[in-house]
Amino acid sequence: MKDRVFTFFYMPMNFSTVMKRLHEKVRRAGAEIQDGLGLSDHTSKWNMDMYVAVDKEVPGAENTILNGRFLSKVYEGDFKETAKWCKDFETYAKEKNRTVKKWYMWYTTCPKCAKKYGKNYVAIIGQID
Repeated sequence: MKDRVFTFFYMPMNFSTVMKRLHEKVRRAGAEIQDGLGLSDHTSKWNMDMYVAVDKEVPGAENTILNGRFLSKVYEGDFKETAKWCKDFETYAKEKNRTVKKWYMWYTTCPKCAKKYGKNYVAIIGQID
């Protein structure tokens, strides 16, 4: 993955409202969200931090650049399968003699869209040693 600027925010309960405000902040800054890429860092069972890929820094946002070595694998199914996918991904990394240092999830569709389209693809992206 090439270096990208990510604008970071904490995941609140009112996710949809916050995403709309974030999108507006990105637009006002003259920036664009790249490839619909939003990486979720699950910090606990009830919380996650989001990293949204943008084409330039967004004033007033916490901006960061993710770099390093990454391994990814795509899964398809219901969101409730996440724990199973994570276990599989850990095995996948071990088979490649890698250790996952940091986990990110890319949910390519929201639950409503997944229901509408009948498919739900989720990419696990692990920062590896």
